[in-house]
Amino acid sequence: MSPALRIGATGFGLIAVCYGFARFAFGLFLPQIDGDLSLGPSLSGIISGGAFAGYCIAIIASAVLTERIGARAVAVGAAMVAAVGMAGIALAPTPMILAIAVVVAGSSTGLASPPMAAAVAAAVQKSRQDLTNTVINAGTSAGVALSGPIALAIAGQWRLAFGAFAALAVVLAVAAAVSLPASRGGEGAGGLPSMKGPVVRLICASFLMGAASTALWSFGGQLVSQHLGWGPTGAGILWTCIGAGGIAGAWAGTLIDRFGLNPVHWAFLGLMAASILAVGSGIAPPAFVLIGGAFFGAAYVMLTGVYLVWGIRALPERPATGLMIGFLTIAVGQTAGAPLFGVLMAGAGAGTSVVWFAILALAAGVFRTGRATEPAAA
Repeated sequence: MSPALRIGATGFGLIAVCYGFARFAFGLFLPQIDGDLSLGPSLSGIISGGAFAGYCIAIIASAVLTERIGARAVAVGAAMVAAVGMAGIALAPTPMILAIAVVVAGSSTGLASPPMAAAVAAAVQKSRQDLTNTVINAGTSAGVALSGPIALAIAGQWRLAFGAFAALAVVLAVAAAVSLPASRGGEGAGGLPSMKGPVVRLICASFLMGAASTALWSFGGQLVSQHLGWGPTGAGILWTCIGAGGIAGAWAGTLIDRFGLNPVHWAFLGLMAASILAVGSGIAPPAFVLIGGAFFGAAYVMLTGVYLVWGIRALPERPATGLMIGFLTIAVGQTAGAPLFGVLMAGAGAGTSVVWFAILALAAGVFRTGRATEPAAA
């Protein structure tokens, strides 16, 4: 098996488990968790924001550790942290224990991404690196798409689901130990990267997109429950549509190579804004809500692919750190966005909240990548 295929398949599975299950499945099961533990919208937003905060700390640690101890060890650690966090969610008896477990599970995603960028840079032919990186990144969608049918099959039994997810994370830890290189990304590098123009613009754009995305990642299940009266079955179908649409993000590298970062960035920010309105406004018919969910998944994963490539091209000598900057600021935006949306939803209502968050998505397009990150200058 070629390095691109071996690393791509392992990374796809690892990202599917850490992002799709350990991080974003909380939003899918939130109505049932809320019913059992009486969280309320404000506490739900704080817990979601805490998971994003854990991610922020973890992704910084992951970039540093990857450059010091190598991709394989950090990737195995990410899978095991996901397993521990999801087991904690499955067993949580109180909101406080749940909050801690959600933060631990969410932090696994921060640990997972930088070692995969380093592994690709070390072992995959340069001409295939953008494609391999964005295929790995699309693993998020596979995890989200699978969590929907799982929720349907077990009739909303969220504890059973997270227990199964934890077991699968252990399997991925073994796969990472066997398949990934021990190479480090950016040997000899260290400290803070240079805050050049493309890096600063990446930070601004990814922050705004991350904040906007929490409208559906953290509250999608509650929005369709409130507006359409959907129970676990409807929310599970929506999540499946989001995940299935996100698989389109695997082609981010191809689209970027053909059209450039800026046009792809603009196009999918517009699609994200439209999809937030379609799902959360309460005026779209059910079929349009599901289509909006699929478009949201495609837009989100495509945009994370844009920021992944943007960061690596801005710091080609430190791929793990370049990826970390973009993904960290997405999470910082999500850390701020989730509790803000919860407060707005509790006060102004869901309709007003989704309009403002759609505007946030469009605002990210103000920031352009710059010539240094385009293929001709890379």
